[in-house]
Amino acid sequence: MPATQTVKRRFRGFTLIEMILVMAILIMAVSISAPKLSHFFSGRALDSEARRVLSLIRVGQSRAVSEGLPMELWFDATERRYVLEAETSSRTGGSDTDSKRIELPLDRDVKIVVPIQTIARPAPTRSAMMPASTASVAPVVLKQPSLPTIRFLPDGSFGETSPQTLQLIDREGASLWVTLSRNRMNYEIRTQID
Repeated sequence: MPATQTVKRRFRGFTLIEMILVMAILIMAVSISAPKLSHFFSGRALDSEARRVLSLIRVGQSRAVSEGLPMELWFDATERRYVLEAETSSRTGGSDTDSKRIELPLDRDVKIVVPIQTIARPAPTRSAMMPASTASVAPVVLKQPSLPTIRFLPDGSFGETSPQTLQLIDREGASLWVTLSRNRMNYEIRTQID
């Protein structure tokens, strides 16, 4: 063969039948795995939302301690949002706006339910050493009194009327609970409630 003669290269492409066969296999693979993937992603939304709520609880608790102000985290299921903001006192006369207010929307695939269950109030005790007047204690003025509210006190504890449990439910009905821990010092995520 002479050196100047070009060698024909043969490029082979896909035929129409091969393309249709590959597409059919892909469609079958996706149709088999799609239900499992949807459950995976909805479960991730539920877990992610529970972690966001827990993070906001920890931010509220930390902020109450560091700023020395009571904080409120209230949940509005109808507006699908939850808000963390400083509590206002009727005595301070300050503005009702909180520059560090955090408002987060609830994930579209998750709903929140707050059962009517509160922390039991401790029985009032009085000793001879305690003054009889409570005039120095500022009255509690919740910003959203009709909504479930976790109240963070400046000492790091939770208010007496804070809900013990928040239930997060995804669209398939799976649930996670954000619930007050046994020592009542923080909240935690649980897969089932005792």
